[in-house]
Amino acid sequence: MKKSLIFLSAFAALFLAGAGTSAIAGSAQPAETKVAAEEPEPTLYEQLGGEAAVKAAVDGFYVKVLADDRVNGFFKGVDMDRQRAMQTAFLTFAFGGPNHYEGKDLRAAHAHLVVKGLNDTHFDVILEHLGATLKELGVKDELIQHAADVANSVRGDILGKEKK
Repeated sequence: MKKSLIFLSAFAALFLAGAGTSAIAGSAQPAETKVAAEEPEPTLYEQLGGEAAVKAAVDGFYVKVLADDRVNGFFKGVDMDRQRAMQTAFLTFAFGGPNHYEGKDLRAAHAHLVVKGLNDTHFDVILEHLGATLKELGVKDELIQHAADVANSVRGDILGKEKK
């Protein structure tokens, strides 16, 4: 989770940089002249369409995942309403939205799945379904790639790989 938090913190910092302005005492500029602050880049969360879009993506994503015999076994016995809520909260945070995620860190949350055989092939299937879902929702290819990059940034944690 540390890797993902560092990535996400850096990600958030990039988008928050320059968001505020301050007056400098003794400035050479007249008081009525204000320097326009640059608008921060919208986060991936905002570009995707915010809360409603993430919820729609999570719902569509799990329809695909649960129908796919390559990965649906990992969800047997899982409370899918809770899973959808946790995934929505996590993706909202991971994509630069508000942090309402209160789950375990990614390594701990997926450790039992790694024991059951979760591997890179399964991760790739999950990414395939995420990309297909976003495409169906009309998300631009560059944003789909950005979402895949965010997911890939935590691949090692999810799969329990040794940190480099």
